[in-house]
Amino acid sequence: MIKNRKYLVTGAAGFIGFSVVGIDNLNDYYDVALKNVRLAFLKSLVESNNFSGTFEFIEMDLSNRERMTDLFQTHTFDKVIHLAAQAGVRYSLQNPYAYIDANITGFMNILEACRYNPVEHLVFASSSSVYGAN
Repeated sequence: MIKNRKYLVTGAAGFIGFSVVGIDNLNDYYDVALKNVRLAFLKSLVESNNFSGTFEFIEMDLSNRERMTDLFQTHTFDKVIHLAAQAGVRYSLQNPYAYIDANITGFMNILEACRYNPVEHLVFASSSSVYGAN
């Protein structure tokens, strides 16, 4: 018997975000209108029955520990695919706290939520713009 599985994908409105439960803070580093178009597309797939699962979007910041805890207590995720990150090397010089909040505090919140909830597997692919000197 095939078990219905539920996945969490962070950064759902970013580059890759086709998932069951998607979270994103919809910050304006990338065009928010483009992110909203992507979300509308995902929702339209579900509504038109061209998508066999369900899609729920939750606007939230990964660095919000309480909301992350609530998310994992509300949903039972089998796997977590963590793709969200603050991008842009030059932007890190203008707004370093955005990087700490998203890429360090947010990732820590994901790790802790997975540790305290029965998650089978965590995939992490969201260091984003960590390339070196330039």
